[in-house]
Amino acid sequence: MTEHSPHSFEVTGNAIPDITAAETAVPNNEEPLSAAGLPLPRNWLAIIAFIWAGQAVSMITSYAAGYAVVWYVTESTGSALMLAIMNICVMLPIGLVSPFGGIVADKHNRKIIMIVADGAVGAISLVAALLILTGDVSIPLLLVVCMGRAVGQAFHGPAMMAAMPMLVPDKHLLRINTLDQLLASVASIGAPAFGIFLYTTLGFSSVMFLDFAGACVAIGGLALAKIPTVVDATATQQHVLANLRDGWRAIAQTRGLVLLIGGVTVGMMIFGPMSAVFPLMTYDHFGGDGYMASLTEAAFGAGMLVGSGILMAWGGGKRLAGLIAVACMIVGVATAACGLLPTDGFPAFLALVVIMAVACAWFNGPTMTLTQRHVADEKMGRAMGLLTAAMGLATPIGVAIGGVLAEWIGIAPFFLVDGLACLALGLVMYLPKSVRALDA
Repeated sequence: MTEHSPHSFEVTGNAIPDITAAETAVPNNEEPLSAAGLPLPRNWLAIIAFIWAGQAVSMITSYAAGYAVVWYVTESTGSALMLAIMNICVMLPIGLVSPFGGIVADKHNRKIIMIVADGAVGAISLVAALLILTGDVSIPLLLVVCMGRAVGQAFHGPAMMAAMPMLVPDKHLLRINTLDQLLASVASIGAPAFGIFLYTTLGFSSVMFLDFAGACVAIGGLALAKIPTVVDATATQQHVLANLRDGWRAIAQTRGLVLLIGGVTVGMMIFGPMSAVFPLMTYDHFGGDGYMASLTEAAFGAGMLVGSGILMAWGGGKRLAGLIAVACMIVGVATAACGLLPTDGFPAFLALVVIMAVACAWFNGPTMTLTQRHVADEKMGRAMGLLTAAMGLATPIGVAIGGVLAEWIGIAPFFLVDGLACLALGLVMYLPKSVRALDA
């Protein structure tokens, strides 16, 4: 159960009346409690269904649009460095802006923040679709679109992650955190092929119009759901740097959590380049086409789906930090093995991608759950913003380094080197006593 700070905060929204931290610390035996220790609406499952139904549709359309962008860049340039730059433009704004998105999530209504963020992303896709329809498609335009969408995500993500502990019981918190990547896995299986189909038949603009429609559905799901909001009264009176400092202190008071997040961040830096070089591995090393590239994305999505399903059914057990370390080792072995495949080993590559993805599914949910259990609810937005920033900044740094390294040593050798680095990280991540104490 999350520990609350002594100062008061208010809860707004239709589901839960205003309440203080002292009041939430006293359990009510007559009412079920959320993971945050707040009174839980009896229709909490329906609320989750409304939210995630809309998010699921939006994920499918976003994946389709994102992969259409990736394939346009792949066809136009065939460069690992350009794909790396594109991925940096997708991830860097998330890393830079997420801390400020977390501040906003702790100061204002989280439901409104998510609706505005989804609306902004939808508007960007609509404008892009109209420009592409008129023939004004270019790499600079797509870079701007990717950065704009990433800024919207930087505000949406912390608000969503901070709201979840107040909407579900503690025993289901990991499952709900895993639901995000489960739905993303489902989207990644069919959405890339769907995006390529629309891209080649109806044109690039059709995929972006579809993404706009998906954002509208997501907004509808959020509008129908009753979402409580925790507002930190102290945060509203502080300047930006003080807010960021409070968010960091909320995490740093648990040393093992800092070390774990640091290890996961390094892991994201190591594995981050994979998202950029996957298409080029298919295109260059195996001599594949768009269909084979979409199969690779689908294989990764299928593995994430299986891994997420296992985690949701199992619940992760009592050693979530240990699970993260084991997952890192599995990813390392599978990635290194990919680098040893011959040019006719595409079927084996797909199988290894599935194994890699199964283990990847065991990172985010446990890391997020351990953070939510050790940070006070009124500081959750800032903590999640900093967590998102750490991962968001690590990935583009890794992509930049990985893109240059892949160009220098080749795609297949890069997989081998990257995999060995992941394996080494997994072997040492669970050694610190304070990290193991998170599982006590």
